Amino acid sequence: MPPLNGRYIDVHAHFTPPSTEDERVRGWQAMLAKGIYFREPHLWSPERTLAYMDASGTAMQMLSNIPAELRRLRASNDYGASLVRRHPSRFGLLAALPTDDPPAAADEATRARDALDADGFAVTTHYNGVHLGDASLDPLWERLDDWAAVVFVHPDARLPPTLDHPAPLYEVAFDTARTVFDMVFRKTFARFRNITFVIAHCGGAFPALTGRLGLLGNESWVPQGVTADDVEAQTSSLYVDTAATAFPHSLLPAVATVGAGRIVYGSDWGAPCTTESTAETNRRSLGECGALTPEQAAAIGGRALDLFPRAARRMADAE
Repeated sequence: MPPLNGRYIDVHAHFTPPSTEDERVRGWQAMLAKGIYFREPHLWSPERTLAYMDASGTAMQMLSNIPAELRRLRASNDYGASLVRRHPSRFGLLAALPTDDPPAAADEATRARDALDADGFAVTTHYNGVHLGDASLDPLWERLDDWAAVVFVHPDARLPPTLDHPAPLYEVAFDTARTVFDMVFRKTFARFRNITFVIAHCGGAFPALTGRLGLLGNESWVPQGVTADDVEAQTSSLYVDTAATAFPHSLLPAVATVGAGRIVYGSDWGAPCTTESTAETNRRSLGECGALTPEQAAAIGGRALDLFPRAARRMADAE
């Protein structure tokens, strides 16, 4: 591992391919229609991102972006790969997979690995109506299991508002828990043990609800039940990141569920709902909130390099 000197490897950072002003305005209007009241259209740039990374002590960001349409998704992966080629020691690529179309997802995974040199993969909890636990995805998981791939799981931020509240505020946490627990019932994590799953936002609501699932998951009224031991074995195999959740309310359930050694750093940089201020407040809280020992908090910053050896080699070459 290259020397980090206290810098961070950020597994949860988003990018947006270049777009026209009209495209950005249409995207902004779509968010307004879902009750997400951003003041202006979102614009991502590598220059602003690198400036933030330098200011915050972020050595590398693992970039992800998951458009809802295959053509745009492939073009986004191509652009993400170009960013890594231009900044190989600062960016990594988690290539998006279209999990509503398993054959297309398998093809894109192969293309991303072989042609784009992707470091890992990014998927949405449910993509165009298909959840990650769907049995149709088993051939994709088999391929990724053979590769011992890293798969970053992000909730669907395109959901409509809940009780007039924008989905990114809290609904994404429950969306994450629903998908994780469905995968537990379907034994996805148990059957594909070579895949390293990283769940966004400290796992959303799933760590806090894992005890309830272990208690009730095998009762007679639960179809296709799951035992407490199986719940613990599957959930404890997951990694979670710290994006927008570096506080005791989220960290303590995560430590109890997956262990401090399976928490990796995430900022959610590049998402329209993340600003320099919120990202920095979250980053500082990681070491100051008291949920982790100083040693545990310090280890989180560089842990992702163990998961992404290609990225580690690029950083070592730059050093």
